[in-house]
Amino acid sequence: MYKIITSDLDETLLRKDGTISQANIDAIAAASAKGVKFVPNTGRSFLTVQNLLKQLGLYQKPGEYVVSYNGGVVVENQDNQVIVSNQMPFAEAKKTFEIMTQFDVDIHVYTLDHLYIYRPRADDMAYLKTRGVTFDELTGSFDQFENDRIMKVIVMNPDLGVRQNVFQAITAAFDEINCTYSSGIYMEVNHAGVDKGTAILDLGRKLGVGADEIMAIGDNANDLGMLTKVGMPVSVANGIDEVKRVAKFVTPHDYESGVADAIQEFIL
Repeated sequence: MYKIITSDLDETLLRKDGTISQANIDAIAAASAKGVKFVPNTGRSFLTVQNLLKQLGLYQKPGEYVVSYNGGVVVENQDNQVIVSNQMPFAEAKKTFEIMTQFDVDIHVYTLDHLYIYRPRADDMAYLKTRGVTFDELTGSFDQFENDRIMKVIVMNPDLGVRQNVFQAITAAFDEINCTYSSGIYMEVNHAGVDKGTAILDLGRKLGVGADEIMAIGDNANDLGMLTKVGMPVSVANGIDEVKRVAKFVTPHDYESGVADAIQEFIL
C-alpha cells in the first residue's frame, strides 16, 4: 500500500483551464478515506492552491501538506507552516536574474509568499489568471530581495528555442544549478539539488514514509525529479516522452481523469 500520493498540478491533476474533474476529486477523497495522504507537488506557490485544497477537503488540515516552488518549500496545510525550506542563495538568484534579462522573456521571482514579474507578457498574464495567480510587477533593483527567501526564478516565452537559449546560458554560468522546463512555456531555475523529488522524500522522512511507499504522478520535465526517486512513478496520458519512459505506469486518460486512473489502479 502506498502511503503518500504526490501529484503535479498543471496538466496532470488540473485541466488546461486550471479546473479539476469530479473524477479526480472523488478518487482523491476515496484514497484519503483509506488513510493515504495526497500531497500536491507544484512549481507554483502554496498560496495559489488554497481553493484547490478546499475542493479536495484538505484546506487548513493538520497533517496534510503541499510541496511548492518545485521543491523549494514544503508546508503543512494548517496555517501554511513551513516544514522544509530549500531557498536559493541571494547571489545565485541575482546572477540568474541578470542573465535572464538578456533574453526576450518575462521573469518571475518567487519569494516565500509573493510573486514578482519583470516585463510581464500579456500571454503569461492570461495563463496565470486561469490559475488564480496574482503578482506585482517588478521594478527597481534586484537588491530589494536581499533579505527575502527566494524560492526560484523562472522565465516565460512560448518559443522553445528562446527557453533553450536561456537554459544553456544559465547552466554555463554555474558549476551546479537546477534548470527544468514546465507547462510548455516556462524554464525554471532552483538551487542545485532542489526538485520535487528531494522535497517529497524530505517530507516522507519526517512522516516515517520511505520512497518505495510513495506514488508520484506527473507530465512534464520538472516532474522527473520526483518520478525518478519514488517507488511508483506514474505518467498521465499527456505526459512528454521523457516522463513516459521513466514511468512504471502510464494512465489511460490525460489530466481529465489520469490521477483517478492511478488511484484506482494502485490504491482502491
